[in-house]
Amino acid sequence: MEAEFASLETKVAQLVGLCERLRNDNAALRQEVAAAQQENRRLGERVESARARLEQLIARLPD
Repeated sequence: MEAEFASLETKVAQLVGLCERLRNDNAALRQEVAAAQQENRRLGERVESARARLEQLIARLPD
């Protein structure tokens, strides 16, 4: 019986450690996603700005 409790205690400790690691990984991934979304917005703004400039240049071309 004592061996079963020791085995169960070890398994619970492993599970707790895994949960903590996954929680930390999840937090890091959330930060990476937020940074990627911010970069995506920034790049989208740059693309829109370039598109607007190109449209202005095209409008100035003689027919």
